[in-house]
Amino acid sequence: MMDVLTTPFMLTVAMQEAGHAASSPVGAPAGSTAIPAGAMLTLLVPALTMLGCILCGLCAAFKVKSKAPAWISVLLLAASFVAILTTFLGGEGVDRAVIAHGFDWLSISWTEHGPTAGHGLIANFSFYIDSLTLLWMLFVTGLATLIALYASEYMSHDVGTGYCRFFAAFNLFVFSMACLVMADNFVLLYLGWEGVGLCSYLLIGYFYKKPSAVAAAKKAFIVNRIGDLGLALGIFLMFVQFGSVEYSVVFDQARHYIELAQAGNWQSIPWSIQLIPLLLLVGAIGKSAQLPLYVWLPDAMEGPTPVSALIHAATMVTAGVYLVARSYPLFLCSEHALPVVAWVGTLTALLSATIGMAQFDIKRIMAYSTVSQLGYMFAGLGVMTSVGGAFHVLTHAFFKALLFLCCGAVMHGFAGQLDLRKLSGVSKMPGWKVVSIGMLIGCLNLAGFPLTAGFFSKDMILAEAFVTPGMAAIGWLLLLTAGLTAYYTFRVFFRVFVGPVEYHPGDELHAHDDHGHDHDGHDAHGHGDAHAGSHGHGHGHAATHDFHPHPPQWAINTVLATLSVLSIAAAGLYFMGPHGGWVAKMIEHSTAALPHAHEGAGERAHGSFLGMDPHKVMYYVSAIVGTVGILIAFYLHFMGRTTAAHSRADALASGLGPIAKAAQRKWYVDEIYDFLIVKPLWVIAHICHLIDKLLVDGLVDLFGWLPRLLGRTIRPAQSGVLHGYAIGMAGGVVVVLLIVLLVAA
Repeated sequence: MMDVLTTPFMLTVAMQEAGHAASSPVGAPAGSTAIPAGAMLTLLVPALTMLGCILCGLCAAFKVKSKAPAWISVLLLAASFVAILTTFLGGEGVDRAVIAHGFDWLSISWTEHGPTAGHGLIANFSFYIDSLTLLWMLFVTGLATLIALYASEYMSHDVGTGYCRFFAAFNLFVFSMACLVMADNFVLLYLGWEGVGLCSYLLIGYFYKKPSAVAAAKKAFIVNRIGDLGLALGIFLMFVQFGSVEYSVVFDQARHYIELAQAGNWQSIPWSIQLIPLLLLVGAIGKSAQLPLYVWLPDAMEGPTPVSALIHAATMVTAGVYLVARSYPLFLCSEHALPVVAWVGTLTALLSATIGMAQFDIKRIMAYSTVSQLGYMFAGLGVMTSVGGAFHVLTHAFFKALLFLCCGAVMHGFAGQLDLRKLSGVSKMPGWKVVSIGMLIGCLNLAGFPLTAGFFSKDMILAEAFVTPGMAAIGWLLLLTAGLTAYYTFRVFFRVFVGPVEYHPGDELHAHDDHGHDHDGHDAHGHGDAHAGSHGHGHGHAATHDFHPHPPQWAINTVLATLSVLSIAAAGLYFMGPHGGWVAKMIEHSTAALPHAHEGAGERAHGSFLGMDPHKVMYYVSAIVGTVGILIAFYLHFMGRTTAAHSRADALASGLGPIAKAAQRKWYVDEIYDFLIVKPLWVIAHICHLIDKLLVDGLVDLFGWLPRLLGRTIRPAQSGVLHGYAIGMAGGVVVVLLIVLLVAA
């Protein structure tokens, strides 16, 4: 890392004087710094999304049984996207950061003259609008609008209170994500951070009568709390060291330590400063599902598919990547932070890819793919290509949302069926062309097929891994992961969308269920397919007598077509400028920029790929690796396959024996966690319960029991019978006399 930091760090400073100008609202008195009107439009995003949440709540209160909550959400989210787009087109925040002040929030002082650095805490509800903020918010609000439209049809089986509850949580999530991404201080970022965690819990556990969904929601909530603790400690330590939690103040003070890092003088940087990014990284690992806290995300697929697409593919899980990118100046102050980021991401990418290869649930395969691609993004940031990491975030948001929504359309139409061994030839069925084409486009991007957006964003990360000194091993592991990704991606496509036509409905056929059936056993589109039998389809293999899959309607098809176009068009961004294209220009003026990153990564190249320039040869290498993965999937899962359940890969899996079984069982990571963490905590909890019940409660009960015992003992003497009292008095006199005689003797 020292070799890269050879030029002074250039940090864009927000439009504020000593931290106070940011607090001047529009129409402030003369002499204060005016805030551009375009930047103030960003304040509409939390306002509109919170309004959507409130209106959906009112729809539930008034028992609205229509799609009104969906149309309210789509309209307000679209308006939020227009506000961000208008800000971007107006140039506000693109070349320099500006502060859009909403209202004073936290202002705590322990001096007589107001808060100053080290003597107070300022954390306003204000937004830090720069090119990184706009890049993130453009796809957050844009995808949220499209997915809300998709959900209007997908969730139509639950019109009523559940429908209102879903869209209320949906809007609340976008509100929280806006606070996280646009915050101008780490406290407001933490508010949004916790907000998206809460909404994730609510949406994953949407089907609260389904035990697996409830368990998945609790697992996501608890695992994320571990990461959140690290983030909180990082913010505390940051305030102690810098006296502020505002970006402009913290990053400005970090410049001194970056200069020391440039000179290789790491020992002069206090350990407490170098610890801050490592603590922030713990939070990022939890939210972005990296090793060892990745286990919550695959289980989160128990939530509705629109939730998987919005939260667990495109937006919330990228919050950890955003945190690292936003805090890049702090990561440059630590000798070990970025290498740790790179290795955590790389190992996560590889491990998740090996698990995804062996799964049969197509939605879970996409979930493990998300974990793997998030690892790619972390690796990109760790090997000093924040442009590559951010570009992969953008391209992945489009094509992974597309893939999840295509899987959701299949699930919706086939009564919840997601097993790739029970579906085949979907592209040949009437009404499924849009889904099939969208799936193909998404798979090509995920596999890194040449000239797709996913190809260019992966290539930047791979090339930089070989360029950055000491990171060649990471480059080789990421190349291997790219090949595995291409294989398991097209394993899904060749098994489900091409080949012989065969289908078996899922478990949701016979009852009111989560995806597409009402109380009368009809699906969400009115098809009365409530009874199942078996018959041959295409090749005479068992399917279902009375079941007929229903293809998606206009809302789902419109969203899939739009995302398909966006996934293709995203490749063009790579050519809009120098190396890295449009995304490089957006990163250049943000806190995620490396020193003089606009001059091109090639100027600091030190490594090589087999003696060649990685930036020139990696196009061909990654293309070959991805193509080989696709061809292997073609041979094993398409050629010679006559049924949905069997393929040539079966013999290969049998030959691998315990390795294949271990991969199917996710390398027993959940079992290991259960044995090492869950069970010991369960035992400790029961021991504490026994201590509390027997010792603590026992002592309390003892002190309560002694007076009762005393009372019970003397109670017979207070019977109210006069001759009893007389006998007692006589006995007392006798006792006194005996004592006197004994003492006298």
